Amino acid sequence: MTKLRWTDHARRDLLGIGRYIARDNPVAARRWVEQLRERARLAAENPLAGRVVPELGRDDVREVFLRSYRIVYSVGEEAVDVLTVFEGHRLLPKEGLL
Repeated sequence: MTKLRWTDHARRDLLGIGRYIARDNPVAARRWVEQLRERARLAAENPLAGRVVPELGRDDVREVFLRSYRIVYSVGEEAVDVLTVFEGHRLLPKEGLL
């Protein structure tokens, strides 16, 4: 398995997602954040299986989905770096990702 790393931006994304869901249901929030982390771990096992992010068109930046959430990551020689996690109805936040 390729090493999986989370950028500060992606960690803040997970925190924000968890806090938002926790306003209604703290247990569901923890579960959902863990599911997002697990989906990223699975992506790291076969990183090129994710689709190329359409907004960027770069082979080294890919994404996988968990329901409506997009997990965007970069594929390097030694690691997969999760760049951001966000709801798919939003546009990709390009600032500070690459």
